[in-house]
Amino acid sequence: MKGRIHSLDTFGTVDGPGIRFVLFMQGCALQCGFCHNPDTWETATGRQVEVASVLDEIEPFLPYYRSSNGGLTVTGGEPTLQAPFVAALFREAKKRWNLHTALDSSGFCEPEHAGELMDVTDLVLLDLKHIRSDKHQALTSQPNERILRFARWLSDRGQPVWIRHVLIPGITDDAADLLELGRFIGSLSNVQKVELLPYHRMGVYKWEQLGKAYPLEHVPTPSDREQERAKRLIDQGREQA
Repeated sequence: MKGRIHSLDTFGTVDGPGIRFVLFMQGCALQCGFCHNPDTWETATGRQVEVASVLDEIEPFLPYYRSSNGGLTVTGGEPTLQAPFVAALFREAKKRWNLHTALDSSGFCEPEHAGELMDVTDLVLLDLKHIRSDKHQALTSQPNERILRFARWLSDRGQPVWIRHVLIPGITDDAADLLELGRFIGSLSNVQKVELLPYHRMGVYKWEQLGKAYPLEHVPTPSDREQERAKRLIDQGREQA
């Protein structure tokens, strides 16, 4: 089976537990204004690979992944757009090495499209961009109803999840929105961890290389104080759920 990928990283440390092999899939239905990989959006670019060739890339680094309780993370782009390929990759990685598998996803996916993939996924890193659908659409080009439905489906399955939310000053830091996000997270039964990620500008050069205007040009990185405030509000919302 073939999949279309953008790139890979053999020593990832921020995409799940331990040291991880991180595979970036090509293609995404969202166009987030803060995306640091806008070169992954197009579905027809990147390069095609076989499951076996990805496994060959993983194998030399297995001692690092095993000794750190790490594993394999597939991200993007949006990996659920190529769910059959990712499912085949995860299945083989488990069959050969019993490797821990993680899926980093926006959740912009219909549940019936992801059942086989979830059966071989140990952890979902679910990126909740914005809790309000109108603001989500302004930020990503798509509403969030499908994403929230997917999140509830994962909860009903008991699928282990880490929630990720990027704190963007003036866009995702409204107090009422953060409380509502916390209440939604608190209504889920499968959340093991919430990661509040500070907005950064490390991918701006990619927008420039692609000839795209960067939408958040004048948005600053949040301060430590702003991050602490946001965390308190999310935690407060979770307690209210």
